[in-house]
Amino acid sequence: MTKQKQLNVILLGAPGAGKGTQAVTLSKKLGLVHIATGDLFRKEQESGSELGKTAKSYMEKGQLVPDEITVKMLLGRISAPDCAKGFILDGFPRTLEQAKALGKALAAQKQSIDMVLYIKVSNKELLRRLSGRWICRDCQAPYNIVEKPPKTKGKCDTCGGELYQRADDTEATARKRLDVYFAQTMPLIEYYTKAGKLEEVNGEQGIEAVGKDMIAVLKAKSK
Repeated sequence: MTKQKQLNVILLGAPGAGKGTQAVTLSKKLGLVHIATGDLFRKEQESGSELGKTAKSYMEKGQLVPDEITVKMLLGRISAPDCAKGFILDGFPRTLEQAKALGKALAAQKQSIDMVLYIKVSNKELLRRLSGRWICRDCQAPYNIVEKPPKTKGKCDTCGGELYQRADDTEATARKRLDVYFAQTMPLIEYYTKAGKLEEVNGEQGIEAVGKDMIAVLKAKSK
């Protein structure tokens, strides 16, 4: 039986593209460890590690955690035994500088990024998804008036609580979030395309169809 080679993946996708959902699915189906940088920061802080304390000191001041600290955290996580088959990075890198720093650090450990999956969704569709989010004021159950509307307008199916829209889910805020994302990410997409590592997946299909396409691409790469 042929041993599956290690597969290290970066997942890119704008807010509303469904990146988090797909990362969880890929992790389960392919046995790759899902590494979300937000979760990594929290775990490092909870463990009381030196890196965690350093990251926390920046976050408490409202500053971005320096790239070298984030990369060190990632390298520590990647070196764990459960990452032997590979990993899926979700939330890092976000900029070209971070991509280069990550590549250099991995190369020093004789590793590399094998593939970058980009879930491509049009601006129009992203805005439709992002500005359709509503939350129950009582039980915090999420809804989307486009994809997962409540049975009764403005009321939670579970507890009957009032649904409201957070300030960061309005169309104006969604536009700003997307502008920032694409300004940071377009150089990344060009960088990994030139390296021959980027694969686009149509993110405007249903969730299952997007997942199937991603798995097909990754399985072909891992052969």
